[in-house]
Amino acid sequence: MPEWLIELLITFAKIAVVHGVLLTAVAYTVYLERRVSAFIQNRIGPNRVGPEGLLQPLADVIKLLMKEDIVPERANRFVHALAPGISIIVALSTIAVVPFGDTIELFGRQIKLQIADVNVGILYIFALLSLGVYGITLSGWASNSKYSLLGGLRSSAQMISYELSMGLSVIGVIIISGTLQLDEIVYAQYGWKWNIILQPVGFIIFLVASFAETNRLPFDLPEAEQELVGGYHTEYSSMKFALFFLAEYAAIIVSSAVIATLYLGGWQFPYLQDFGLPQIVTSILQVLTFSVKVVALVFFFIWIRWTIPRFRYDQLMDLGWKVMLPIALANLLVTALVVLLLK
Repeated sequence: MPEWLIELLITFAKIAVVHGVLLTAVAYTVYLERRVSAFIQNRIGPNRVGPEGLLQPLADVIKLLMKEDIVPERANRFVHALAPGISIIVALSTIAVVPFGDTIELFGRQIKLQIADVNVGILYIFALLSLGVYGITLSGWASNSKYSLLGGLRSSAQMISYELSMGLSVIGVIIISGTLQLDEIVYAQYGWKWNIILQPVGFIIFLVASFAETNRLPFDLPEAEQELVGGYHTEYSSMKFALFFLAEYAAIIVSSAVIATLYLGGWQFPYLQDFGLPQIVTSILQVLTFSVKVVALVFFFIWIRWTIPRFRYDQLMDLGWKVMLPIALANLLVTALVVLLLK
């Protein structure tokens, strides 16, 4: 079998495995959110479908598949159907450059635990994040509803406000690591040289901006139920609504994976490579380490949602332009100066 065909099959296998795990994780992140929110509010939560309600995500999928797909009479039907597809494709594509381990030896071959090892991984992520807002904005416009349109416009303004701070916060990591390649950034964090220690201000800015990027409380202004009924997805039902729902939770998982990669050492367990364990055991422990970090961050996203009330829209804009942007610029300047002096 030609070498190129083997590489292609390995890539397809990685895509199938990673996206299978991601979609399953999305379904059970919804379940986790419902159980955690119930605990915080002293309720019970879903516990009827299967043991402890573990089959609730399957029941939800079946319910959404059987619902009627309603499209407003004056809506742009093509764009109305296209918008949720854009959101879910962007959310699922971003995971391609995130390394979830180093390498693993299978069938006599060293296989990199990453779908696509590109040398501009961070730029790829930001390019897709910028495209993600189109799904929400187009859904608001195509629905021909004032509530949906306001939600779409809010999402655009929110994205512009937080993309700048998010990008500037990551430049500090790039300066320290000297690369845009995500696996190289993970290697640079060997031991305890995690960027959350070297770049604590950048980490906080990136984390807050991630809440805005994923439209999660306290920055869920594009869908604010008390103000906009349901915001950009007010006029969506059935599987189109489900795609927006899946895209939101996929974005939470992917954002958590990116934060873990950039600031929490990625798949690094401090000095694990020095323990002298078999390579297969080391690889499995690296994947488990990465998974634990991602799950902890997903729990943090859920915890914040059910703890902090929603910001007013003017407060959100003030925070983005008057607080986070100047701090991100100052952090960038200080980081560049320190790296320059230490060389």
